[in-house]
Amino acid sequence: MKNRAYLFILITLMIDAIGIGIVFPIMPDLMARVGAGTTGEGAFWGGILMASYAGALFLFAPIVGSLSDAYGRKPVLLLALAVLALDYVIMAQATVFWLLLLGRVIAGVAGATYTTATAYIADISSRSERAARFGMIGAAFGLGFVMGPALGGVAAAYHLSAPFWLAAALSTTNVAFGLFVLPESLPPERRRPFGARDLNPFSAIVQAFRLPGLAVPLICLFVFEFANMVYPTLWAFFIRELFGWSTLWIGLSLAGYGIMLAGVQGGLMPALIRRVGEYRTLQIGMAAAITGFVGFGLISTVTGLVVFIILAALSDLSPPMMTAIASNVMDEDRQGLVQGVIASLASIAAFLAPLLATGLFEAFVDETGPYLPGAPFLFSAVLVLALLPMVAKMRPLAQS
Repeated sequence: MKNRAYLFILITLMIDAIGIGIVFPIMPDLMARVGAGTTGEGAFWGGILMASYAGALFLFAPIVGSLSDAYGRKPVLLLALAVLALDYVIMAQATVFWLLLLGRVIAGVAGATYTTATAYIADISSRSERAARFGMIGAAFGLGFVMGPALGGVAAAYHLSAPFWLAAALSTTNVAFGLFVLPESLPPERRRPFGARDLNPFSAIVQAFRLPGLAVPLICLFVFEFANMVYPTLWAFFIRELFGWSTLWIGLSLAGYGIMLAGVQGGLMPALIRRVGEYRTLQIGMAAAITGFVGFGLISTVTGLVVFIILAALSDLSPPMMTAIASNVMDEDRQGLVQGVIASLASIAAFLAPLLATGLFEAFVDETGPYLPGAPFLFSAVLVLALLPMVAKMRPLAQS
């Protein structure tokens, strides 16, 4: 039963990644459809869309995490999936910016999918299993990113709205599937009451930071996610600016990244954890992140792109290790709260980072200033480098 539930969660997250990745290659054309035609202008308004999603997720992620602690994972998870399907329908029909914005806000409200899914995995996994299983979440996302951008690029050749209709169909099918195969993972005796303080995302974050051992991994996750947002925010605009690639080729490049991500988190990560332990695996991910950011900041050739996209995939060793450490220092009845706060902090990063990254990108590709499209990646490298002393403090908290 647990294996079937685990498989459903991975499929759910893979479909989520397809829905996210299916949009990336069409972002420049999507912005042009609503009136933001130039590369810099399109990147800026695309960043606004991502920030609106993140803002809604910030407000609702701790709430839905706490709701799943009180009422169970299954109903919250399935409701979130249904709302995501609605979001894709809205996006498919959007020809003006405000409708795209509404769709992104609704998707942010439905951010419970990831929050509740990770809490579900924590429920059905032992402490020693969590790091590898959180890594498999990354592998599921990787597979989704293989299919999502490729499907988006191909489907958009038929019609720009086709990728959204495809994502809506996948999400709806998964809701129906979950109704029949997903058991509840949190029995009533392990639930906690839902109170008024759970409605305040700031209260949930403050509460989490006061819990012993949790502040350091939460800070590290926040800073790393802030830095790493440069990839989804700018990839399509950055590649089109440097190489002039079409939507199809941008989608294929993202699919290539997804293949490597799935290999790293589904294959390499469990092997590394067994061989060198969680903390060393985290260190490898941090080193790859810094090197990858610097590389993307300076590249000018396709060869460089290929080399550093491999390091970008290796950098995704880090978040599952941090998430596992945060999960393992908490009691079982607080896993929803912890995962909700992690999602909320990630959403704050996802709200602020696109605004900064797109602003930097626009400034450094504008004709009036110095030309350095990779400036946002160099800034991310500085952030992750500054994080290393905090990462060192997590060594006693890791399993090995």
